[in-house]
Formats: sequence, C-alpha cells, structure tokens
Amino acid sequence: MTSVESSMHSYYAARALEYDGIYLKPERQADLRAIEAWLPPLFAGAKVLEVACGTGYWTQFIAPLAARILAVDAAPETMAIAKGRVPQDKVRFEVGDAYELPRHAEKFDAAFAGFWFSHVPKQRQRAFLAGLHALLRPGARVVLLDNRFVEGSSSPISERDDSGDTYQTRKLADGSTHRVLKNFPAEQELKALVAESGRDARLTHWQYYWAFEYLVASH
Repeated sequence: MTSVESSMHSYYAARALEYDGIYLKPERQADLRAIEAWLPPLFAGAKVLEVACGTGYWTQFIAPLAARILAVDAAPETMAIAKGRVPQDKVRFEVGDAYELPRHAEKFDAAFAGFWFSHVPKQRQRAFLAGLHALLRPGARVVLLDNRFVEGSSSPISERDDSGDTYQTRKLADGSTHRVLKNFPAEQELKALVAESGRDARLTHWQYYWAFEYLVASH
C-alpha cells in the first residue's frame, strides 16, 4: 500500500460516522434527487460489482433493481454502516482492495464506483480500470459517479504534485486534518482512458456531480 493509499484508508475509516454529511449540503439536494432517480435503472436485472461502496449510500438505490450486488470496500468501518442499509439477500459485502479486486468465477454484468475514481492517482487510473474490466463480461456497463469542482461548495485545492494529482485538506469533527487526493478529470481525459477498452462512452453532468458511463469492449 502506497503512502497515498494508506492516508486515504485512514481518512475514510476515521470519517465513517460523518461520511454521509456530505449529502446534506442544501445546495446539492436537487442534484442528488435527480441522480437517485437516474442511476438505478442503469443496473436493472444486472449482477453488479460495486467498488468502494463506502457507507452504502448509493448501494441502497441500486439494490432494488439489480439482480444482486457484490460491494467491496477497504474500510470495515464504513461497510458496517452499509450493511444496515440494504437487504442482505441482494447484496454481499467483501473487504477488499480496489486495485486488487476479489476474483470470482462468474463475470459481472455491470460495475459502479461512486466518488472513488477522483481518489485514484493519475498514474494508476489505467491499471485500476484494467483490473476492473477483467471481472466484467464484454458489453458490461461501467458507471463512475463523482464530484465536479464548484467554487464555494467544494473544498479548495491545496496542492498539486508533479504527476498532476490535486489534493484537498479536510478537517474532521475530531479536529484531525487530512491530506486527501482529489482529482477533477475533464471529459476528454475520461474518454481517452477507455478509448481502447470501452465503447459508447458518454458523460452526464449536473451542477455539482458528473457520471461517466461506457460499455466494456471485448477483451
């Protein structure tokens, strides 16, 4: 585990009990209601692999329409909250590393990662997607949901490193501060990443959020 990954793991473990506070921002409510309606039908009847499920905020909306979900997260602290949100007959949880996803004999029909891709270092983005695609059948739908940077609502960018990754400094209720990698990719960057491994890529955006979806090409 790199220092950035270790830092992220510690941050989200510490933030577990206050994680969902981000969804209470008044200015973001219209966007959230729109996404909560838009997202679930994309996974109707599908066997879904969810990466970095966190507290299960988005799992709870996907689960009613999906055939079943394998939800993976590195932090048991957030997963404990997620388990209380969804029906256990539809969702199975596994503690795991997003960069070394658990292997299964059966390929998944779809994959979802909410507010995870922005935390992936630019130098690891292609490797992460390759590992994800290896668990999906050809034609599987991938949906990445994440934040847009909005001045006055998003935490300010406090640092940019030599690789082009950007960072925010975040403070938790316990008074601790954390250096958090948080990238805000442009549409052309996302499409370039899946130019060879995906098809029918498209970006949907709201005022505060974006969703990038595509179908996995034949391996």
